[in-house]
Amino acid sequence: MTTMNATPLVPDHRTLMSAMRLASRAPSVHNTQPWHWRFDGAHLHLHTDPDRALVTADPQGRQQVISCGAMLHHVRTAFGAHGWHTDTTRLPDPSDPGRLAEIGFRPWPDPPAGLVARARAIDHRRTDRLPLDPPEHWDDVARRLRMLVSPHYVDMEVLDESVRPRLAAVSEQAAALRRHDQMYQAEIGWWAGHSGFPEGVPTDALISDAERARVRVGRTFPSAPHSARRPDIEDRSRLVVLSTPADSASDWLATGEALSAILLECTVAGLATCALTHITELPTGRNILTGFLPRPGHPQLVVRIGAAPADEPEHPPTPRRPLADTLTIDRH
Repeated sequence: MTTMNATPLVPDHRTLMSAMRLASRAPSVHNTQPWHWRFDGAHLHLHTDPDRALVTADPQGRQQVISCGAMLHHVRTAFGAHGWHTDTTRLPDPSDPGRLAEIGFRPWPDPPAGLVARARAIDHRRTDRLPLDPPEHWDDVARRLRMLVSPHYVDMEVLDESVRPRLAAVSEQAAALRRHDQMYQAEIGWWAGHSGFPEGVPTDALISDAERARVRVGRTFPSAPHSARRPDIEDRSRLVVLSTPADSASDWLATGEALSAILLECTVAGLATCALTHITELPTGRNILTGFLPRPGHPQLVVRIGAAPADEPEHPPTPRRPLADTLTIDRH
């Protein structure tokens, strides 16, 4: 008697492309989009793209893996909203550190309303580098954010306002330590301040020196042309730190997934966000941040969360690479 192997139940091509196109809006350091996906007909495989590593700023690949973690969460969110549960194995092959995850699929006819809302928010999320007002209903928002990051074994600590001046000094020190590093500055110059490319931070997403002066905790990018948007706002966003129990690739990946959940949930709540990685690039910044945490942990990044003026038009989205450049579909 001949037995037939059952065909795996997986998303069809149209669903696959729709979900991956939506998920490609995931944030990444300097908008490098340092990931590559392969679909083998049954599973999705997530890999780092070594050609998009920040050799000077990120020699360990920590920020690259965090970026890929954010993309992984975006992918799972997008497929969930399309009615597919994603069974995810992280770091499935210890001998291949560039292979970060493998995803299988099961039908999910009734995904949670919160997940669907976060999927709808993907196209509306933006990185807002301008000064922000304090977020409304912050206690309720922070409670939801902690619930979302806890499954990833990531701690979210809301910093007390009293530490803002010191964190601003850490941010400025991080910039000062890199100011005369020609390779570092060349790397940022390559990825930021150019328009018309499918990657990197375009000029219209940067802020001017006058605007940056009112955002003391922020990364120094090439300055945008002079402008004075939100002239009456001095940044009063809340600052949160994401930290992990250890400092391994699995912790970095989890940080990216938790970051994605935070950014999307804040977007659902009508809040603006800006993830900051420069403070934790160097040991000095990480050590100081450790002192702000209520329990032992490894700080991975800082996120600004606040409110943008309601009457502003939505900022245009930053560019993304064509899906054909980031997704390979095996032909059988």
